Amino acid sequence: MRRTRPGVDDMRRRRTSYRIPLAIGIGCYVLAAIAGMLLLTDALGTGLTILLWIAHGVLLADLLRWLRVSWESSLSAALLIVLASAMSVYVAGVARDDLTLQQRGEEITATVVKQWSDPPQGRNARNSYYTLERQDGTTVPGPAMRTEFHHYDVGQVLTVIADPEGELRPQTPGQASATGDALGAGALALVALGSVGWMTWQGSDAAQRRAERKSKAPSGTQRMFKTVTRDHSRREEQEEKLREALRTLRPDRRGYIKVHPEAYPDVSHRRAARIAWETGLRAEAFGNQGSWRFAESVVEEVPQD
Repeated sequence: MRRTRPGVDDMRRRRTSYRIPLAIGIGCYVLAAIAGMLLLTDALGTGLTILLWIAHGVLLADLLRWLRVSWESSLSAALLIVLASAMSVYVAGVARDDLTLQQRGEEITATVVKQWSDPPQGRNARNSYYTLERQDGTTVPGPAMRTEFHHYDVGQVLTVIADPEGELRPQTPGQASATGDALGAGALALVALGSVGWMTWQGSDAAQRRAERKSKAPSGTQRMFKTVTRDHSRREEQEEKLREALRTLRPDRRGYIKVHPEAYPDVSHRRAARIAWETGLRAEAFGNQGSWRFAESVVEEVPQD
């Protein structure tokens, strides 16, 4: 039967009970940011909006670190959350305009009196714009009607929904449906919340124990290395070999000593970090690209076994 040190289970329970409310709080903050940016987007300029999204991402990365994940993971998750949130705000804004047009707009019969398109940009779709007039000759209020492709010609008669206040573009009844945009905005918001949940799992004890077991177990490459080289040395001998390598190998131009983990198939990365610490070095956890890197100062240190 497995035994744990006194207080370990209590400590894990406290960390878990603390992490779950924190994750819920971060999720509520993400939703609040989406709602706030949706309300403020029209009042803010493009530059200020971008600055707010950047500040939001930096704060998110710092909050996600409290879930016991690495800086690299928290930054990646924060970037994904910000992108999904920004797209959700944009799509929700389109849905809001469509709903507003449905509620206060009036259906009229109009004639296309002018048509033009965006300049060509590679293979991108070119939006087409239309100036519309009522049957009595007055111009339909609001900006020019827009479609993604060229659909109508000058002189064609259309049924459109126009905004009496002239703030929104006129649209055909089929264009003004907000259902698809609302569902899209909700799906993007769920992606942002799902990223918070994934980071919560990544920082959980279960995920860290799984990563620890994986780091301790010899990989397929390491087992193949032992078979091909007929290296049947014991772990103690491999550890001594690693100590000797750390003492004798010369650092590269960036100050790192690199070793190949396949040469030490029974030594985990955490154990290697402990051996390096005993020799006055630190094990780098960031950007190793298949090698183990050691230096006196590192960006992110590997936890010791």
